[in-house]
Amino acid sequence: MLTQVQLYDTTLRDGAQREGISFTVEDKLRIAKKLDELGVHFIEGGWPGSNPKDEEFFSKAQSLDLSFAILVAFGSTRRPKVEAEKDPNLSSLLDAKTEVVTIVGKSWDLQVTQVLDTTLDENLRMIADSIGYLKSKGKRVFFDAEHFFDGYKANASYAIETLKVASEAGAECLVLCDTNGGTMSGEITSACDAARKAIGTPLGIHAHNDAELAVANTLAAIQAGAIQAQGTINGYGERCGNANLCSIIPALKLKMGIDCISDEQLARLSEVAHYVSEIANLTFDSHLPYVGASAFAHKGGLHVDAMMKWGKSYQHVDPALVGNEFRTLVSELSGKKGIIYKAREQGLEFIPEGEEARAILERVKAMESRGFQYEDAEASFELLVRRDQPDYQSPFELVDFMVVVEKRRRPSTIEDREEMLSEATVKVKVRGEVIHTAAEGNGPVNALDAAMRKALQFFYPEIKIVRLVDYKVRVIEGAESTGARVRVLIESSDGEQEWRTVGSSTNIIEASWLALADSLEYWLLRKGSTPL
Repeated sequence: MLTQVQLYDTTLRDGAQREGISFTVEDKLRIAKKLDELGVHFIEGGWPGSNPKDEEFFSKAQSLDLSFAILVAFGSTRRPKVEAEKDPNLSSLLDAKTEVVTIVGKSWDLQVTQVLDTTLDENLRMIADSIGYLKSKGKRVFFDAEHFFDGYKANASYAIETLKVASEAGAECLVLCDTNGGTMSGEITSACDAARKAIGTPLGIHAHNDAELAVANTLAAIQAGAIQAQGTINGYGERCGNANLCSIIPALKLKMGIDCISDEQLARLSEVAHYVSEIANLTFDSHLPYVGASAFAHKGGLHVDAMMKWGKSYQHVDPALVGNEFRTLVSELSGKKGIIYKAREQGLEFIPEGEEARAILERVKAMESRGFQYEDAEASFELLVRRDQPDYQSPFELVDFMVVVEKRRRPSTIEDREEMLSEATVKVKVRGEVIHTAAEGNGPVNALDAAMRKALQFFYPEIKIVRLVDYKVRVIEGAESTGARVRVLIESSDGEQEWRTVGSSTNIIEASWLALADSLEYWLLRKGSTPL
């Protein structure tokens, strides 16, 4: 059984081919440092012969102080009928000054004749010449056998021959690529077995996810003897993506007993997944296995009850091992014990028990029937629990508000311009004193937010640091058209922490008002603020 597997990350090249991703050079340098901290063995930085950005990256990457990882430059075999010494792509690989180079070559006969438009023999010479030339220059070479599994199904002897030629030329790892991402796991295993029997050079696996099998196929190849797993963080990649290293790594270590990274590095996995998502400027998928916020989130009452009794009852691994955490979700599906656990989880000084917990559960169900949802609005849930206490006192009371949206024509020396103006007025009562203020904003919700905080600053000047950072609206009953009930979810921040609140109404402004009020009330309570 394998005791070690090389982790080869291609987020900076293959991952960057995902629609919507465009890494800057600085982005790539920062991600490379993060991957090194994770314990990845090889980081494919890009294709220096394809664009100036990748050339700049390899130039700057020479000053990177990497502790674990080895930087890799990627490129293709020489062109047909061009000498390796004169091929500009191979020259760019040498200019990248990396210890390791990965060369991609065709292993599917139809790709050779239909796409490269050359002969099968010339393709074999291209593979051998390119690898031999790079080896003569002192490079370690990996060979990516592009379309290997499709090639093996179409012409097994030729696909194996491309591997033999690469091995004889000096490639130290032959990476079998499921480039189109449509191979079944059983086919992966049989093809890997055939390659391993035919050639003694170590094998790797590079899988795409077009059939939702990239991770499974990677693990199947490892079980069949491959020693290098290629993939990307969060499965980023062209079309449906690449094999997700954030699933492969814990599967190798926790399921297969392959100690590919240390325990401490594994505990950083969730952090790295979120970090790369942030730099890629993509919304993080909370439902990703292992690293997603929902990966260890429990909603059903029976599940939460079981988890409180035995932590392994509905979790296949301890979330702390991958830097994640257990969560309970409060909803109409929750049981009484779910309410109790959630109150404990949020660190409330009072924990509802017995009938009190049951009453809160019934209130949650009633509120959700009116469009509220507390799964991702834990601040609003905490307020619901607090307000159930007989001695609870809110830090402020909202008396009323008014929002005006006006379309105005502003004269200009060039042309008349029409613009929208939003203004909100609010009345807030604190300890019997009422403050009446107004504020303008870019829209009605922004104006309402500004007016509320402006009013509260008379009593709580510290509240000025609170900012609305995200605002989402969902129509709950689409059949009702413009009269439908809507749910507003607001995320707020004070620069140090974030929290989410919810409001619901058939009036979008009222729903926003309720969520905004919860946001400010929650922060004042958490900070223990007292009015001036």
